Amino acid sequence: MPSQLVCRPERDLPVAVLRVSGTLDRDTGGALGTAVRRSLAGQPVKVLLDLTRLRVGDPVALTGLGAVVCQAEEFPSVPIVVCGADPQTRDALAGVRDCAGLEYADDCDKALADAEAEPGGLAVRVRLRPVPEACRQVRNLIVQAGTAWQCADLTATATLVATELVANVVRHAHTTMEFTLGLRGGRLTMAVRDGSRLMPRTLDPAVTSAGGRGLRLVRELTDAWGVLPVPDGKVVWTQLSTGAPG
Repeated sequence: MPSQLVCRPERDLPVAVLRVSGTLDRDTGGALGTAVRRSLAGQPVKVLLDLTRLRVGDPVALTGLGAVVCQAEEFPSVPIVVCGADPQTRDALAGVRDCAGLEYADDCDKALADAEAEPGGLAVRVRLRPVPEACRQVRNLIVQAGTAWQCADLTATATLVATELVANVVRHAHTTMEFTLGLRGGRLTMAVRDGSRLMPRTLDPAVTSAGGRGLRLVRELTDAWGVLPVPDGKVVWTQLSTGAPG
């Protein structure tokens, strides 16, 4: 009989909580990684992974979670906290090198209360239709936030990058998008989530086509950028350092 794994998101923001139950093995390992990536895509301040009712049938299946942990360290650069894991599960996680970045808590409810009491960063989100006007909307948003957050020196670069991210959705994805601008730990993060699973790509500089040149601009102007695939699309993200201490 095939193993079953249930990954139930109980909340998304500002702290994401994902309850996992069932058996984790080679058949179900992919589902866990997918569920955690979905939680990360919302850019919470922390992800709580409740493993109280999880049984690890095959420790090899944890390598998929390890890959997601590495992703979380880069974007959205938030901790993943394993809650309620039994000693056997903790031992199995300890044996996966990429899971070294995990944090642990005995009780999920207490971990949630503690996370909500911690100071969070600044963030603003807006849903946009895939029309050219969306580019002007995000530029205005960045100018306003840059002034309010006292990082107006990044406005020029941030508006160029955000315009390209949004324009890419307008030109290629053709879906409603969510643009998120955040400031935390000395980093300004911009991310666009759309409903297309088509991955963006940069073209060789020698190619004369205008397509793809904008992503090279994103790469050159930002400190880091990447793509987080999720079941219903993707998140294209960028980071700029503010020069302020984290």
